[in-house]
Amino acid sequence: MSLTISSIPDLTAVRARHPEAIAEAAARRERRPLIGDSGRLMIVAADHPARGALGVGDRRLAMANRADLLERLCTALSRPGVDGVLATADVLEDLLLLGVLENKVVMGSMNRGGLAGAAFEMDDRFTGHRAEDIARLRFDAGKLLLRIDYDDPGSLATMEASARAVDAMASRGLPLFVEPFISRRIEGRVRNDLSAEAVTRSVAIASGLGGTSAYTWLKLPVTHDPDDMAEVLETSTLPVVLLGGDIGGSAADQAAAYERWRKALRLPTVQGMVVGRSLLYPAEGGVEQAVDTAVGLL
Repeated sequence: MSLTISSIPDLTAVRARHPEAIAEAAARRERRPLIGDSGRLMIVAADHPARGALGVGDRRLAMANRADLLERLCTALSRPGVDGVLATADVLEDLLLLGVLENKVVMGSMNRGGLAGAAFEMDDRFTGHRAEDIARLRFDAGKLLLRIDYDDPGSLATMEASARAVDAMASRGLPLFVEPFISRRIEGRVRNDLSAEAVTRSVAIASGLGGTSAYTWLKLPVTHDPDDMAEVLETSTLPVVLLGGDIGGSAADQAAAYERWRKALRLPTVQGMVVGRSLLYPAEGGVEQAVDTAVGLL
């Protein structure tokens, strides 16, 4: 069945009456290599809502409006130099039905069980895409989040599950982007340590997961001092993409983040960027401007 989707009510109607349309759209989607002609990778991330992380800056529910999020994603995906999107099943399936994933890299987000603010946040179970789902839907890669708190036993369960996900993806010849952090709770909230030593340790741990690293990529933050990144990245030969994260609510914060990314993108193992909220909900200007600026850094 050929479908043209032009509005949110249409999406709901198709989901209610023709749920098989999602698999059909995935089966006919035009695919592309992971790394295109530019030799660099620019991915827009939108997997935050499934972890209950809806805030951007001081806007606590910024990502809660699905129509608004989809509009922003469609705008970002239409910009030159944007290679694809990282999201959970619900978002990717909306984008499939909207027809905006043709010739794009599609990355499924695999573990979203560590809900933001939950007592069990470090036991980040795999509640999203499985390796078999990514293969069945003809998606191009997966992503997992590995936060390690030395004081929280839940991190060990996450580590073990992550290793098995590395194995499952590699057995299907599918790239897996591992996003590691050394984390700890401060006044009840999980905080990621972006010091050079902590990021170095996280790289070493993530690189050794599973029975093979042949299909493993690293998705890494830029350290507090971007001048430390060269030494950090000497820890592994695995290809790296930089992550964006929530960079703050001011234009100055946004400009500072761009400068950190610019420096880190010059390093030899860095292949590109995976950036979400800071491009979809920029502190200043529209989505087009924020995306074009980030693409320009590459």
